[in-house]
Amino acid sequence: MAQVVDLRANRKDSPDIENGKVPPRRKANSELRTREYLTEEEINKLLAAAAKIGRHGHRDRTAILMAYRHGLRVSELVALRWEQIDFRQGLLHVNRLKNGTPSVHPLRGPEIRALRKLQRDYPDSPYLFVTERKGPMTASTVRKMITRAGTKAALPFPIHPHMLRHSVGFKLANEGHDTRAIQHYLGHKNIQHTVRYTELAPGRFSRFWSD
Repeated sequence: MAQVVDLRANRKDSPDIENGKVPPRRKANSELRTREYLTEEEINKLLAAAAKIGRHGHRDRTAILMAYRHGLRVSELVALRWEQIDFRQGLLHVNRLKNGTPSVHPLRGPEIRALRKLQRDYPDSPYLFVTERKGPMTASTVRKMITRAGTKAALPFPIHPHMLRHSVGFKLANEGHDTRAIQHYLGHKNIQHTVRYTELAPGRFSRFWSD
């Protein structure tokens, strides 16, 4: 018996087209925002907003703080485990994905204090960022949380987690740090991925005008 194939999805009289429904086109980043990084002031607003959303405000604020300060991809953030934290020496062992280079970052006072409280709040999981069911947060949950925090912070455009990674790259380049050091800090295999931050740094042009 010949196989019957439903061709309605390819016909002009398919239900979606009949009802005037056309799948929405995903807007390009350039249509949503004029830049892909946040300033320090905007980061501070985002942190403050995250702390006030829902029952997990401290967890969410700490997640944003860690993602920003250490240039973590969302997949790297949700995979963080307590065994990567060395409180005694104040160190974070960063495992990079996408063939990135692993490294060891110093932890400063604000991070250590936030992490210690987080550990007290969620003591029964090997992961830093967990749900009420004590499983690790998903990348999707983090994306939604950061979007909500950005809206609450009244930022001028919609944001996404990877902007935190771009933000620290821009900050370090703007402060004049060595490009190679930034490359290793962010775990870039190719320095060309790091150079884009130094190209944005306005310090290169600071002596163009004397007034």
